[in-house]
Amino acid sequence: MTKSESHFWGRRRSLALSCLLLLFALPAQAHMEEDTLNDIANVLAWVVLVVAPVVGIAGFLMIHVLPEKFAEKKRHPQLAAIKTLCWVSLVFGGMLWPICWVWAFSKPVLYKRAYGTDVLEEAEPEGLEEQQRPPNGEG
Repeated sequence: MTKSESHFWGRRRSLALSCLLLLFALPAQAHMEEDTLNDIANVLAWVVLVVAPVVGIAGFLMIHVLPEKFAEKKRHPQLAAIKTLCWVSLVFGGMLWPICWVWAFSKPVLYKRAYGTDVLEEAEPEGLEEQQRPPNGEG
């Protein structure tokens, strides 16, 4: 017997054994009270009608703003535009979303030449200047 023939008969034996086990399998015996079944159906209906859409929409939005999160992490200088494009792409059915990904991971072309840096510089908070001044107007 060749290797392919033994493989064929081995598969055939396992198929026959599976069919034999299915013939002798006992039917499932599941008895449940009608009230219990109604309670389970009510809970399942609430999950399907309320919980699943809320979780689905929240998950979709969390995934949809991922380019914006990566741009924040990389301190992309055009972060505001990337954020706007992420939200505008929702209006267009996500067709602009790939552009958000490309933009978030690309370097701005002429930004460094114009501003001297290619990362977003954090602005100082407004109250910080007043805290650094000495009291009583000295200095």
